[in-house]
Amino acid sequence: MRVYLESLGCRLNAAEIETLARTFAGAGQTVVSAPEAADVIVLNTCAVTGTASRKSRRRVRTLHRRAPQAAIAVTGCWATEAPSAAASLPAVRWVIPNAEKSRAVEHVLGQQAPPQAWEPGRWGHTRAFVGVQEGCDYACTYCITRLLRGPSHSRPPAEVLSEVRARVANGAQEVVLTGVSLGAYGHDLGLPHGLADLVALLLRETDLPRLRLSSVEPWDVDEALLAWLAHPRFCRQLHLPLQAGADATLRRMGRRITTDSFRRLAARAREIAPDVALTTDLIAGFPGESRADFEAGLAFVTEMAFARLHVFPYSPRPGTPSVRLPHPVPAAERRARAAQLRAVGERSAAAYRARFVGRTLPVLWERRNRAGVWQGLTDTYLPVINHAPQNLYNRITPTRLVRWEEHHFVGQMAAASEDEKSAAE
Repeated sequence: MRVYLESLGCRLNAAEIETLARTFAGAGQTVVSAPEAADVIVLNTCAVTGTASRKSRRRVRTLHRRAPQAAIAVTGCWATEAPSAAASLPAVRWVIPNAEKSRAVEHVLGQQAPPQAWEPGRWGHTRAFVGVQEGCDYACTYCITRLLRGPSHSRPPAEVLSEVRARVANGAQEVVLTGVSLGAYGHDLGLPHGLADLVALLLRETDLPRLRLSSVEPWDVDEALLAWLAHPRFCRQLHLPLQAGADATLRRMGRRITTDSFRRLAARAREIAPDVALTTDLIAGFPGESRADFEAGLAFVTEMAFARLHVFPYSPRPGTPSVRLPHPVPAAERRARAAQLRAVGERSAAAYRARFVGRTLPVLWERRNRAGVWQGLTDTYLPVINHAPQNLYNRITPTRLVRWEEHHFVGQMAAASEDEKSAAE
């Protein structure tokens, strides 16, 4: 059987689809790179916003049009949120909620098999996404993900170490740790500094060149975790979801942070690693957000000088407390506020990038596009292209960032200094 797998939404979804791909291959099935070649399509869906849910539905329809011969399995958050709607779509044979996702192969094939070893690029990434935590125990009033994913639980450290060792043995140059609430890793195992301890374990017990974290809630970032920003093999990027820049809005959201505590956290991260890329998520037009709240938030976001913003207009999600809050912001105003936040984000991202022009950073090369141009990422998550004729696939090389062009830096191969060699090792 030929199986095509695709993921929407978060990095945890990407990690899960890699695991499913390896499991299908371990069961003797052929994993293909295009839906048109598939007998079965597995789509891991997202429902974090209303837009994400609609995108998941549309993607099922698109995949059916592209591959009318294929039976479709829909899994993930949208399949959990709206199973009847998913089941009603053309060619959908299986609707697999999050609680059953680990048994997706059994649902589709009627059997299970041990996963194959990860190989760089085989499942779509040279970076290996490793899910280490699932679910969430926090109570942000807007969030449907915690309802769809269940309570927080963590994989044992030894199990994570075993998987990362296998990824390194098969060529991984970078591992990305993912989770629904990644910063809560280990709390259910009685490990108060669980994520920092896991980072220490992986860097100590493997020779993995680069370790990166996906999104971490700001209140879960402690000094023990921040200290790793000084380590040459720990990527200098922290994605810290802020969601709003005004304390009154943060309180209504149920966020466990204030603007002042976030300010101190950002300052400490930059003290340890001056070039750290601090990125964030923001929700525009949350219920009760006055014009004064928004203006205060806009000023705070400008002050924080984020390297990148992900901005979403508030999306009411069924079953969440926020849908019952008074004073909703009209949809048109939500969109307008989101546009203002994005404009601030574009300016701060440009200012962050400007500091790197002319500098040499290690770049992990991920793919060569159809024009023959290599595409890669710095440890600070800056996209870089290179016209080098040699094969750079899955290599980390010191690269001079010559100039910024639209969506990426143009890079040139560079001879490494001793410091840069250390950073690339």
